[in-house]
Parts: sequence; C-alpha cells; structure tokens
Amino acid sequence: MNIGRLGSLTETNVETIRYYERIGLLPPPPRTQSNYRDYDDGHVRRLSFIRRARALGFHLDTIRALLDVSDRPDQSCAGVDALTRRQIAEVEAKIADLTRLRDELVRLAGQCRGDRIRDCRIIEALSPPVLPEPLPEMPAQGRP
Repeated sequence: MNIGRLGSLTETNVETIRYYERIGLLPPPPRTQSNYRDYDDGHVRRLSFIRRARALGFHLDTIRALLDVSDRPDQSCAGVDALTRRQIAEVEAKIADLTRLRDELVRLAGQCRGDRIRDCRIIEALSPPVLPEPLPEMPAQGRP
C-alpha cells in the first residue's frame, strides 16, 4: 500500500509517518519499481502501536524501548511494567499540576467583579509588577 493509504488506515499524517521512518521507529518499506514506498500490514500494526502509545502519553524514546521488547515475545515483561509505572507517575504529576492550575484560575475568576478592565483583578494578576524607578547612580567615592 502507499503512504496515503497507511496514513488513512492509522489516522496518521504522511509527514508524521516519514518522521517515524527517519528516526527509526518505523522501518523503511521496500520501494516499488517506480520508487514509491510500499507498506504492508506489519507497518500498519507497528504504526498503530506507536499511535496508541503516543495517545497514552509515552515519549518517543519509551515507545522505542516498548517496540524493542515487543519484538522479543519470550522476554520478561518486567521492563514494560517499569516503563508503564513510570508513565503513570508522570500522568499523576501532570494531573497534580493541572489541579493546581485549575485552582488558581478558579481563584482568579472568583475575584472578577464584572467592572471595568482597569479594576480587573485577573488582568492585574497576569500583569508584571511595576518596577520602582531606579535610583540615580551615586558617584564612586575615592574616584577622580
């Protein structure tokens, strides 16, 4: 199949497919006599795996490790479990960050009185503080 068909089957942009090939996540397919890429079902399965792993938030280097172990089915899955647990910890940290972000936004929104922008507490909170005027330079003592 051509790259357009592979993209359609896996809901992947053609440029993304080429990128995955360049970085070695997706093996380059053989070429037809007219030099077009000729993908097969193995490419569909591998690209679907990559897409699912990306949807779960795995980084490309972790996906590479997961692909490596998936190619050796008799190997222990302890490494996969460790990678997954690390991903869970990252997701939990993101959830905590997003919770703090939401709480801050709720706090800011609660300060809105619906008056004029010049009195808006949200704009005030987003604006940088006004710096005091710099003090004039004092002449160095003991210098001519």
